[in-house]
Amino acid sequence: MRKWVLSGILATEETYLSHLEALLLPMKPLKAAATTSQPVLTVPQIETIFFKVPELYEIHREFYDGLFPRVQQWSHHQRVGDLFQKLNLKVRSPKDSKDQTKKSGLLNLPIVMCTVHMYMYKINISTSTAVLQDLLKHTPTSHPDHPLLQDALRISQNFLSSINEETTPRRQSMTVKKGESRQLLRDSFMVELVEGARKLRHVFLFTDLLLCAKLKKQIGGKNQQYDSKWYIPLTELAFQGPEETEPLTIPQVPDEELDAMKVKISHLRSEIQREKRGNKGSKVIDRLKKKLSEQESLLLLTSPSLPIRVYNKNGKSYSFLIASDYERAEWREIMKEQQKKCLKTSSLTSMELQMLTSSCVKLQTVHHIPLSINKEEDESPGLHGFLNVIVHSASGLKQSLNLYCTLEVDSFGFFSNKAKTRVYRYTTEPKWNEEFEIELEGSQTLRLLCFEKCYNKTKPNKEDGEGTDRIMGKGQIPLDPPTLQGKDWQRTVIPMNGIEVKLSMKFTSREFSLKRMPSRKPMGVFGVKISTVTRRERSKVPYIVRQCLEEIERRGLEEVGIYRVSGVATDIQALKTAFDTNHKDVSVMMSEMDVNAIAGTLKLYFRELPEPLFTDDLYPNFAGGITLSDSVAKESCMLNLLLSLPEPNLVTFLFLLDHMKRVAEKESVNKMSLHNLATVFGPTLLRPSEKDSKIPTNPTQPISMGDSWSLEVMAQVQVLLYFLQLETIPTPDSKRQSILFSTEV
Repeated sequence: MRKWVLSGILATEETYLSHLEALLLPMKPLKAAATTSQPVLTVPQIETIFFKVPELYEIHREFYDGLFPRVQQWSHHQRVGDLFQKLNLKVRSPKDSKDQTKKSGLLNLPIVMCTVHMYMYKINISTSTAVLQDLLKHTPTSHPDHPLLQDALRISQNFLSSINEETTPRRQSMTVKKGESRQLLRDSFMVELVEGARKLRHVFLFTDLLLCAKLKKQIGGKNQQYDSKWYIPLTELAFQGPEETEPLTIPQVPDEELDAMKVKISHLRSEIQREKRGNKGSKVIDRLKKKLSEQESLLLLTSPSLPIRVYNKNGKSYSFLIASDYERAEWREIMKEQQKKCLKTSSLTSMELQMLTSSCVKLQTVHHIPLSINKEEDESPGLHGFLNVIVHSASGLKQSLNLYCTLEVDSFGFFSNKAKTRVYRYTTEPKWNEEFEIELEGSQTLRLLCFEKCYNKTKPNKEDGEGTDRIMGKGQIPLDPPTLQGKDWQRTVIPMNGIEVKLSMKFTSREFSLKRMPSRKPMGVFGVKISTVTRRERSKVPYIVRQCLEEIERRGLEEVGIYRVSGVATDIQALKTAFDTNHKDVSVMMSEMDVNAIAGTLKLYFRELPEPLFTDDLYPNFAGGITLSDSVAKESCMLNLLLSLPEPNLVTFLFLLDHMKRVAEKESVNKMSLHNLATVFGPTLLRPSEKDSKIPTNPTQPISMGDSWSLEVMAQVQVLLYFLQLETIPTPDSKRQSILFSTEV
């Protein structure tokens, strides 16, 4: 759809360039005659009639030449917003030619030529504005082109408004008083916290005020309409409230509920794809789409948890919840920047407020909530798999600081934090060189934020309930499938506020990431059957498992996000090599390493087993048993299956299970619930070998592949969670005794 829209603008540009070329033809001889004794027109008259024609021709020729090859080599991740931005910034309104026309006393023919030029000019700007609106409708908010197109549309709308100001009363809400105008700077759908309840709002930031509106339900095919909820003039808006302001309480939705919504969403998407392939009736598909929209809306409403709080002059607070640090920083920055420029307080009458709210339908740049129903059929489904990212270094800092970076990716319509580097202390050139593995679920964009770590806890930052750390810069890059499909690392630089951060990226698709590869080193530990390792070591539980769990229990039980936060990949590889080569100093190495690297090593060990801990043969039975509705039958089935595992597998699992329960006992500190642990370890312990995986790998159906993967992953999580939630596991005495008391463990 985006390509089709852009093909239209190419045709319009060709027509406009032809018009400008037609004007340039008589311009040259008229200019030459103007210096003779009998000029047809004087130089000022020529400059009035052909106002800015050569400049406009060059600008639009450059725009056309830049756009044409991008449309010809189109991909879902292609960006064009920069071209529209550049075009709109370069173009200047020729309306001052009207004043020149009045003074010059032109005859009818020159007046007609000037009017045609003005008319064609306005038509071109109007078309450009309409195209930008169409492009935004078909561009996901997570696409890196979206903010560029938003900015280009804002410039274009304000530009068109200035041209039409004297001829039409269009966009009355933009005119505050004579000589003053109100422009839309940014808008977005957000979750507002109202008396403890989450409400979906559309927030509009104008040059002089912040408006919060509610989108009315569309009945009987009526156009979109908004209800105003409240507004604050920017001169009266504050980010810090009175001292006696009560702390903000954010109702948290349990992770189990959020995951259940994702399971339903994945299931409904798969059903819709299946119905489409079966050429079923549209009523069935429409009903499924309605259910899908309800679940996606609920997930978007319940997921955000980062607050941004604003106050009016009376100290009344209004709170929004945002899913991403990046978006929260963008909103705060643009509001603060505009506050510096805004000098007059805008008080609206009820009629003015109603007019402004009504105008939001035309002014909005974000047209749809990010739901599947609002996406185009040919829109990219994003990437499903694993993205390895190395954060190398940063440059361009003016002073020495304590710096760290965080990484965000999008999935299910919103962004979330996925990884965090260590703090590099007091330097202008931090060199992290840390590698992270990030799971992608239909992701299209990678965002990076650079923070200054503040160790002064005596000065908490009250704004929006934030911590004390300060964002130094932020940037984003598209996750372009053609670029990332190769096996090689892709190096890139993200510029941000004068700082440049160097990255390397490598993507592994789902079908390849599923493979459990046997080790080529039979004497190693990783990739070797657990029975082989325990027999060689003459132990019940592999040495690597015992060592890692012992070190984590010694100093990692209170580590926030233990097992969830990525460890440094180079440290994990060093530990892997040490265990594989039976390095005698491995325990010393572990004592000196970050505990997240040890946790990552343990997860990697289980992930690289040639067969999962729950075995390929029993995996389908576990997946079926967890779906039983009768609780007695389920317990009997699940326990019998568990006790059917080979002894090394069973003993190792129970050893790990007891450890995970001890981790969850510290949930109030480490934020790792039983469900969080099941989410991390479920796929690692249960995911079958490639030959037994039920996940489709047809590259022509990426959406189905991703959703089927999600359904299977959720089943694996549920199996592990079931065992974690059992108070006791009644194993035969012989096995329980060997687990608890054997000196070989």
